[in-house]
Amino acid sequence: MPVWANILVLTFMAGSAIPLGGLLATVDSIRPNWLDEELRHSITAFGGGALLSAIALVLVPEGIESFSVIISTLLFLAGGLLFMWVDIWLYRHNTSGGQLVAMVSDFIPESIALGASLALGKGSSLLLACLIAMQNLPEGFNAFRELRESGQYSCRKILLLFVMLALTGPIAGLAAYYWLSNYESIISGIMLVAAGGILYAVFQDIAPQVRLEKHWAPPLGAVLGFVLGLVGYMSLH
Repeated sequence: MPVWANILVLTFMAGSAIPLGGLLATVDSIRPNWLDEELRHSITAFGGGALLSAIALVLVPEGIESFSVIISTLLFLAGGLLFMWVDIWLYRHNTSGGQLVAMVSDFIPESIALGASLALGKGSSLLLACLIAMQNLPEGFNAFRELRESGQYSCRKILLLFVMLALTGPIAGLAAYYWLSNYESIISGIMLVAAGGILYAVFQDIAPQVRLEKHWAPPLGAVLGFVLGLVGYMSLH
């Protein structure tokens, strides 16, 4: 199979977990008691843990390889400031989508990394695609609930949006393969900016929703989410 076809298949597989997560979040409309508060908070924490693992084990280690400490720090801070600006903009326009922004900002850089890894002939592309898919599943779940609870979008519109977002993965992967594979510093910079932004989003939009009075399982979800990334990192290295 040609390399470009591999990129299409792997990035689409990883991206399809986004609408799948949103579809799972609609189950409570059929059985309202199935998704109780503790389970929903645990899934939110799991998504937060998976994002933190992406920052600590993928985006930052890969991003800092091309830059000095000062440049790496500036790019990371720039990502946090950029996401803060986006968060302020969403608030002023009364738009609920913090977790959606975090999900997209995580998925696109990782798709770029996936396309670049295939261009460089690395053998870990399939495993990387599986890890991205496992992160996208809880992120799609949480982003769907956030948008649905805002009351501004119907379930059908949200799922259609998620399908369109899933297609950004193949676009980003092919762009990396054809145009960015020879510019490692650009890919590294994108990863660092995304890492800073995701960290801001985790503590601004995800972590405050994890704690639940008289329940202690939700924070464990963050631990399990990070363990997911740790297993993937140790398998790759």
